[in-house]
Amino acid sequence: MRTRVIYPGTFDPITNGHKDLVERASRLFDEVVVAIAVGHHKKPLFDLNERVQLVELAVAHLPNVSVCGFSQLLAKFVQEQKATAVLRGLRAVSDFEYEFQLANMNRQLLADFETVFLTPSENLSYISSTLVREIARLGGDVSKFVSPEVVQAFNKKFGF
Repeated sequence: MRTRVIYPGTFDPITNGHKDLVERASRLFDEVVVAIAVGHHKKPLFDLNERVQLVELAVAHLPNVSVCGFSQLLAKFVQEQKATAVLRGLRAVSDFEYEFQLANMNRQLLADFETVFLTPSENLSYISSTLVREIARLGGDVSKFVSPEVVQAFNKKFGF
């Protein structure tokens, strides 16, 4: 049986922490689908197409990883994708409570919904898309936290 994991998020932008989790998941699962949520409630800086393109560039070196956007209930998307599990990243203990609640809620929606938690590499655990976006918005150097393509996208977006 082939294993397929969905790694959902808004990825606004994809950070080196996200990329680390995708790379590690690609060694654990036969297929990894990075599923980019429309994210209306978060008001993303980059539109869905921009985020899909940036993630595709970041994971292009991984042959068993695909990228797509989605705008529906995650449980329904997981079912349609015939996924084995959903991957969630935990940067800190404070993330666990929310993620635990989310995993249990999703299991109520879809009985065989499984969530796999991975922690990022220690040197990347402090990186957050929200903080990276704010640093970039204020003209700071984010090249330690994201790929060169994301740095370029920020520069274009903010006119630097």
